[in-house]
Amino acid sequence: MVVDVVGLPAVGWSGLGEAERVLVARAEVLLGAPRHLDLVPDVAGQERHPWPSPLRPQLATFLEEFANRRVVALASGDPLVHGIGSTLVDLLGVDAVRVHPAVSSVALAGARMGWDAATFDVVRISSEGAQEVRGLVAPGRRLVALSRDAGSPAAVAAVLADAGFGLSVVTVLGDLGTAVETRRESLAATGVEGDVPALNVVCVACATDQPEADGSPVPGLPDDAYEHDGQLSKRVVRAAALAHLRPSADDLLWDLGAGAGSVAIEWCRAVRGARAIAVERDGERAARISRNARHLGVPGLQVISGVNADALTWLPAPDAVFVGGGADTGLLHTVLTMIKPGGRLVVHAVTVETEALLLDLHGRLGGEVTRLGVETLGPLGRYRGWVPARPVTQWSLEIDPADRDADAEA
Repeated sequence: MVVDVVGLPAVGWSGLGEAERVLVARAEVLLGAPRHLDLVPDVAGQERHPWPSPLRPQLATFLEEFANRRVVALASGDPLVHGIGSTLVDLLGVDAVRVHPAVSSVALAGARMGWDAATFDVVRISSEGAQEVRGLVAPGRRLVALSRDAGSPAAVAAVLADAGFGLSVVTVLGDLGTAVETRRESLAATGVEGDVPALNVVCVACATDQPEADGSPVPGLPDDAYEHDGQLSKRVVRAAALAHLRPSADDLLWDLGAGAGSVAIEWCRAVRGARAIAVERDGERAARISRNARHLGVPGLQVISGVNADALTWLPAPDAVFVGGGADTGLLHTVLTMIKPGGRLVVHAVTVETEALLLDLHGRLGGEVTRLGVETLGPLGRYRGWVPARPVTQWSLEIDPADRDADAEA
């Protein structure tokens, strides 16, 4: 199956080139969002279908219905800029998708703002609260946010103000590329008021006068950035774990015994495109992880509650695994069976029993064992003294097939 993906400019049909018009007119099946389908003239005998919802879980089955037919999909602007083109390439492969881009809203936004494309980050707003922005906010950074709806600009401004970036200039560009294009600017602290076009892009020049406002993606957020009940990988220990886990775009992390979800959250914050699944047996803690993820700008973090080691086998194979608590032989056997070759494993132990297990595995499989002891300066009567935290034993391992075979035979 081959799909031609035609990007529509904001003005619709009149802005398409002749070659793209011919493609659309000759299609036996035309796919797209309802508003895209409404932008092109009717063609006798042509089937038209809106995308299924939710899209990704149903897309493969949906497309099978149109095998061996001339299929054209409609998209906005450049289909490979946070669009359906990227989704289809991921599913069908690059040889099965031919993309015919128009000027994207991202390119238009950069042109209107006078921003070089290399000087801003692009983020798609998919949640009502626009929390996707939070993980990208940093002093001096520029953002172009592709809005979900007319409420997105106000939500973006609210997130910025809550993060301590109320001085950020928020520019809302409405109906880009059309005769009724609009532009309005405000400070994030004052919000975005009044009517906003449903089709809009939000441009943000991040600024803050609060030195404590945090926007760095470097692992090691302050412990008080998290809502927690004490089950939290502390700042220094967390940073050490992530150094061994090595977040990478498109890689998947399992955070097992996730507690407050700090390792999974900082994995996702560290690199755009990094994915994570946080597994936490306690339902209340699992709900807390979801709140932390939204608050810290990674609302897409998947949280799973109430499962044991045997249930992990249905999850997609991870590129990295962090076990922050509750490590035992069964759990680690499952992890070593599931993790991809070249994957990274980090396990923390605070009890002598778990430490003995890690030392045994280190003896058989290798890796690196480190004992982390952290002391913090605190009050001691009229003076100050060092307050030690409970030491953590860390075992880290890079996986190859031989590691899994050895564990399976043990």
